[in-house]
Amino acid sequence: MFSFDLQATDGLARTGVISTPRGDIRTPAFMPVGTAATVKAMLPGSVRATGADILLGNTYHLMLRPGAERIARLGGLHAFMNWDRPILTDSGGFQVMSLADLRKLTEKGVTFRSHVDGARHELTPERSMEIQRLLGSDIVMCFDECPALPATDEAVAASMRLSMRWAERSRTAFGDRPGHALFGIQQGGVTRDLRAESAEALTAIGFDGYAIGGLAVGEGQSAMFGVLDYAPGMLPADKPRYLMGVGKPDDIVGAVARGVDMMDCVLPSRSGRTGQAFTRRGTVNIKNARHADDPRPLDEECTCPTCTGYSRAYLHHVFRAGEIISSMLLTWHNLHYFQQIMDGMRGAIAEGRFAQWQAAFHAGRAEGDIAPL
Repeated sequence: MFSFDLQATDGLARTGVISTPRGDIRTPAFMPVGTAATVKAMLPGSVRATGADILLGNTYHLMLRPGAERIARLGGLHAFMNWDRPILTDSGGFQVMSLADLRKLTEKGVTFRSHVDGARHELTPERSMEIQRLLGSDIVMCFDECPALPATDEAVAASMRLSMRWAERSRTAFGDRPGHALFGIQQGGVTRDLRAESAEALTAIGFDGYAIGGLAVGEGQSAMFGVLDYAPGMLPADKPRYLMGVGKPDDIVGAVARGVDMMDCVLPSRSGRTGQAFTRRGTVNIKNARHADDPRPLDEECTCPTCTGYSRAYLHHVFRAGEIISSMLLTWHNLHYFQQIMDGMRGAIAEGRFAQWQAAFHAGRAEGDIAPL
């Protein structure tokens, strides 16, 4: 069965365990993104070795190719991508939002043309639930509409209320699926009253967990943290709280400090493919010529295979040469680093020293001699 055990709090920061039939998820949890049934440049076992308990898959991309029905015939997403741990799938709403010129929004749902081949598709709350069932997702997200910011209060309010009506339809379509969970998604932009209205509507419907959506879409960190100062507290304390699409290490630590339990972002893998590595002392741009003769690892204290086996000089060389191993090694390091942040926060919260850990995290990044990009 699906359950959430809140084990300790320190200020607003929380640590616990989400239990699923496919394994436990330690919180705070960072979910690597496997958009098209793969975390780019990584094998599933390698992702697991970084400390990840759960991956995120993408409903929109998987419905377009290879298709949810095909994945179901092949045994479901877990078997298809050789990942036997929990998988959360987003609903497709965020990706459809990005197709502003190719979509038509109605009360029923969204019709849009595929960015792959131009084929016409319709995505509704009911179809989103069906696709995620075919994929075999352990955690299913409600279908929602996510407006890009900035937007008028009227537009944000109308979008949020549409999402709440879709949330109720998603709940009905999801039905009773023991061992699987459905999360509602709070919307409301950066307006407190709208966030409160959304949280009240979702709580009345009743979900296994609650996401904070509609952030990290252009509002900036200050505005995002302003919303997170109150939004998590509007959601049930005995359910997981998931901040969607976040983010940078500073974003993650700030979100946990404000009561968030789960996060996801493409940043560790995307940055790895573009030559950026995250370390405890800041970011490293491996493209820079300064690394060409540097025998040091990315981080002397890091225990990942990249740092224990390869120099900055080598990483600089294979990136400049366009070798595939560059993406593999930098992504592995980045994912390891993000999971080390989560592990550090879990331990600090459990021991009641989160404030000290947070201060040391920021101090360590501030005092480094590695210039950020």
